[in-house]
Amino acid sequence: MKEGIVPRSGIDTDARWGFSHTRGWIFGYKLHIVSSTHSIVVPLTADVTIGNTPDNQVYPDLTSSSPNNLSPKTIKKIHHMVVATQGYDDQSLYELSLRIGIHLVYPVRRYRKTPEERLKLIDFYESPLGQVIYSNRSISVEPLIEQIKSVFRIDPVPARGYDKVHNIVLLSVLLYQLLVYYNCMIQKKIVQEG
Repeated sequence: MKEGIVPRSGIDTDARWGFSHTRGWIFGYKLHIVSSTHSIVVPLTADVTIGNTPDNQVYPDLTSSSPNNLSPKTIKKIHHMVVATQGYDDQSLYELSLRIGIHLVYPVRRYRKTPEERLKLIDFYESPLGQVIYSNRSISVEPLIEQIKSVFRIDPVPARGYDKVHNIVLLSVLLYQLLVYYNCMIQKKIVQEG
């Protein structure tokens, strides 16, 4: 890559090696997704990046649709939680989350001289409540990503080049959202007629 030499045809020259906290080392692209975690798991927002893009750089854009400049009184009423992987362990992201009324829950690394403020994050994450909240990730986001890949047959993505991959994957997420909406409307209609 550094020398700009493609050793064989068929290699996606836009793709990069990167580390995924759920899949290990990957070559290609990453799907970053925020979803609901209740009875209906649906993608709320998503983005696709090249494989070496750090997760913490994507988070501000993923949460940008949240209301900004909330008053402290309003924030106290909001109980939204975002569960993330270790790639989102970034104090600035935690502070951004609090400003927009979100509590960011993720595995927090402990250092030799961990500041007091960070110890509180660790204590919450390691608490029974923190573990219950974090466990929602394995039954919501991860299966959702696998289902989208399976339904739309995008693993591997049948295209090369960042723009094409980005468009195909995000179109798949949009279609999935529409299918969930359609199914909810059909269920609502059945209940109303029944």
